Amino acid sequence: MVLIIGGAYQGKRDYAKKAFHLAEDDIFTCEGTKIDFSHRCIDRLEKFVLACVREGIDPEGYLRDNQTLWQDSVFICRDIFCGVVPMDPLVRKGRHTTGLVCQYLAGQAAQVSRIFCGLEQRLK
Repeated sequence: MVLIIGGAYQGKRDYAKKAFHLAEDDIFTCEGTKIDFSHRCIDRLEKFVLACVREGIDPEGYLRDNQTLWQDSVFICRDIFCGVVPMDPLVRKGRHTTGLVCQYLAGQAAQVSRIFCGLEQRLK
């Protein structure tokens, strides 16, 4: 499994497509509390986490329960950990939980990369 993190509009998706030979059809974009693990790449992980927090679902538990389905996946998550802390308690909890989920995935990952200005920085 590979985890790719980076800020908004930094080229994470383009990097994943090029580095892992992905087509648009290979990429699932998270919108809610379910992930379609039949896709090779899972994008916008932070949206999945926030949706889970809003619905009272444990996103890390969901990922643990489905671990066999994503062992060969590429996860992409927007870096939402810096900057102004959100006033909305739910959004703040989503930000915190996204950090915890990324820590879990980074521990499971064979590779962790940060993308900044389209350039990869290999963290693991």
